[in-house]
Amino acid sequence: MLARLLILLIQYLYSHMKTIFKIIALILVSVAISCSSDAPKEVAKSLDFCSSIHCEQQTGLSSIDSLTNHFKNKTGVCALEDGGGSMVARAWLCENAQKTIDVQYFIFSTDNVGLIAVDYLVRAADRGVRVRILIDDIMVEADEEQLLTLDAHENISIKIYNPSINIGKNILQKIGSLNANFRNANQRMHNKTFTVDGKVVITGGRNIADEYFDFDHEYNFRDRDVLLIGGVVRNVEKSFEQFWNSGISQDIVSIIDASKYQLKTSQQFETLHQYACDSNNFWPQVRTEIKNIPKTFEAIQKSGRLQWVDSVVFVSDLPGKNDGTHGLDGGGVSTSALIELVKNAKHSIVIQTPYLITTSLGKNLFKEAVARGVKVKIMTNSLASTDNVEAFSGYQRDRMELLKTGVRVFEYKPDAAIRKSIMTGALQKSIDFTPIFGLHAKSMVIDGEITVIGTFNLDPRSANLNTECITIIYSPEITKAVLKGMEEELKSENCWETTYNFNPDNVAGVKKNFKAGAMKVIPKGIL
Repeated sequence: MLARLLILLIQYLYSHMKTIFKIIALILVSVAISCSSDAPKEVAKSLDFCSSIHCEQQTGLSSIDSLTNHFKNKTGVCALEDGGGSMVARAWLCENAQKTIDVQYFIFSTDNVGLIAVDYLVRAADRGVRVRILIDDIMVEADEEQLLTLDAHENISIKIYNPSINIGKNILQKIGSLNANFRNANQRMHNKTFTVDGKVVITGGRNIADEYFDFDHEYNFRDRDVLLIGGVVRNVEKSFEQFWNSGISQDIVSIIDASKYQLKTSQQFETLHQYACDSNNFWPQVRTEIKNIPKTFEAIQKSGRLQWVDSVVFVSDLPGKNDGTHGLDGGGVSTSALIELVKNAKHSIVIQTPYLITTSLGKNLFKEAVARGVKVKIMTNSLASTDNVEAFSGYQRDRMELLKTGVRVFEYKPDAAIRKSIMTGALQKSIDFTPIFGLHAKSMVIDGEITVIGTFNLDPRSANLNTECITIIYSPEITKAVLKGMEEELKSENCWETTYNFNPDNVAGVKKNFKAGAMKVIPKGIL
């Protein structure tokens, strides 16, 4: 029992991210802080900034409506490669939402990007937009009162997915839950969808935090989202409803005893708005991007990056992933879809995955593909670039066996040259060093014609435990653009190619190598 608990505690710290993120309700930590005497003093200046970044009159999604009417039965698709563009697209959609915003995330942090995001959601709710927020339980370290405050807004509802080991539980209850059902404690919701008015979706690898949008000053992720308009959006809506209405997802008020608190929502929301409207609270590059929201979204439409595609498939696991009868195995809908894509590949597969932990099933799939003449390239993090040493330790154990299948493996450099062109330019100008760059995109290109963008990592956790979602895009035009970026990143200035005789582990230094070795006690099945 003790060994199992230790493993779970390590896994709890792991959860595919940097050390202990704060999730959605911690976004309101600033609300509590700003109730002190240190609240913004330059109110007039704050209001000026606020009026400059928020639309006085919402136009709605009329421009999108005209496009969907013109391209009936098709899906508008635009890959969102840079973090800045992906951030402002979300903000623009919040500004112009008229009826609903449905948010489903694994992590929603309390940094600058997170604070801006929650302020946009509250402002939309203030206009009468119904906002539903669904967050996984395991990473929430929020104050109960802050969660309840956000949920108390008449147009905001919060549900927590699988609240088995965190929210509303004391330490003894948490340990009891871990011991009673190890598999259930590890079954998490890793889906990431952002849906506005049932018309537009952003989905992909990004959580909501600075490092996913190129605004962190120490470590940033190379990630990828996809913007979807019309067509397949209805299937994303259906998936969200399945999760929202599942018994696994519970209202925050059913988990926490609200009678213990006297909530003052109007005061706290106003303080949040004041904080978000104070230009001194955000990095200059964040403020610049916000001001340019209308221009940026217009540029996306005019750039040619938005393609109207006949065949786009959204695949999501069901709540619970599988029936749980196979313990830490069992697969899922997304797993099966990806297996079929690999089995049907004819001549090439290029994969980006931050975490690469292969099972015997995975290695056999790649071995069979190579035997058919399919060239397989996989890009993943090096020990020097990874944010997750635990997961890297699983890959490290299997690296030689994976190479024996005939797959070529490339490991991302922490100082990849391409980071200077992918990351937000304003960030590069504002600091005298370049942050570490790690891979977080979860994408696959098949035969130069099919692109997969989603949340699925190439590891047992995504295959068997976490619910995941992927978008399969049958478009040579979209694929050509995504593949072009992948091929650039495969170059020697961005990646090392790992072989039988070489790997770049030593670049990471003694400390990281020692930690990776120590983490090999963790079973691969929960990595």
